[in-house]
Amino acid sequence: MNSPAPSRARISIIGAGPGGLTCARILQRHGMTVTVHDRDPGPDARDQGGTLDLHADNGQIALREAGLLDEFLALCRPEGQEMRRLDPAGRTTFHHIPEAGELFKPEIDRGRLRTLLLDSLQPHTVHWGRALQTVGGPADGPRLLHFADGTTLEADLVIGADGAFSRVRPAVSPAVPEYTGVSFLEAWFSDVDNRHPDIAELVGPGSAAAADGDRGLFAQRNGGDHIRVYIIRRVPADWISRSGLAADDTAGLRARLLDEYAQWSPRMRRMITDNDGPYVDRPLFALPVPHTWEHHPTVTLLGDAAHLMPPLGVGVNLAMLDASELALALANAATVDEAVRTYEKTMLPRSTETARMLDGAAEHLLSADDPDLGDDGTRP
Repeated sequence: MNSPAPSRARISIIGAGPGGLTCARILQRHGMTVTVHDRDPGPDARDQGGTLDLHADNGQIALREAGLLDEFLALCRPEGQEMRRLDPAGRTTFHHIPEAGELFKPEIDRGRLRTLLLDSLQPHTVHWGRALQTVGGPADGPRLLHFADGTTLEADLVIGADGAFSRVRPAVSPAVPEYTGVSFLEAWFSDVDNRHPDIAELVGPGSAAAADGDRGLFAQRNGGDHIRVYIIRRVPADWISRSGLAADDTAGLRARLLDEYAQWSPRMRRMITDNDGPYVDRPLFALPVPHTWEHHPTVTLLGDAAHLMPPLGVGVNLAMLDASELALALANAATVDEAVRTYEKTMLPRSTETARMLDGAAEHLLSADDPDLGDDGTRP
């Protein structure tokens, strides 16, 4: 089958996260038709997660191509760039305060970013309740998308923006994510200035991290007077069941954590004991490094589907940059095949370089050393 012109191609994006929605938005700005399929029954079906820092040299570039940079800058929290390093006693050992007007990596809540992107799309672009099972059809197309509801759909290009455990990835690669050996347990705090003033003071307007070499805490201020704390430990991925506990056994999990953090100060341990509601188990996975694949003219990947890495501030930024570059390649190429080749020629080496730099870096989250920051206050 001859590869169609992008302007006439049936383009299906799987996944309505920041990467998939950014790609759809830029494609529509260039007059192309695209549909986005997401497994959630609707945009408000689940919590979208915490806060993100969008960098001027990748995430913000994508928003500029999407025509949304000014709206983002009006919504973001520049004060969220403040970063503190604490010791287990709660003493501040490092403090970065952003300069006035600094906008290199301002914060925005994931939900607010998603709403910004969703509202920018043409009506009915996103098809909710569409859980992809497999991608079939010949490599040169058309591809056949098989959904969990029993329906199928033909596409000339399938873009996998469906995250860590992508259902699109097997169409081009046999790779599967591997557990890093480090796990997060997420704790939520609401109305923090009134209900949790001591934690609010420790964290400040941005983020605060502490570790002793074996365990750590990372806290982030979110919008709406919320804080999320990530309790970081080197444990088996199934540590909860191995401990004879259940994910909803908040009291049992708390007792286990208090025992592990017994040497930390009572003030720091309030980030473990005073949370509002249950914990959320988040073991950290990453794709093998390098992760590449043979070119397919009808399927490609972006974001975590292509290059899942430890959560060290690059994931969403790379996903949105991927999305922008893929959409622009489609806007400027004669055929879909040519566009995918152009995109992967840049994306794959870039993601490989970054993944090599971050390979095994989940362990750094447990380091008791103060961060080694660049001149602009960002991690190198």
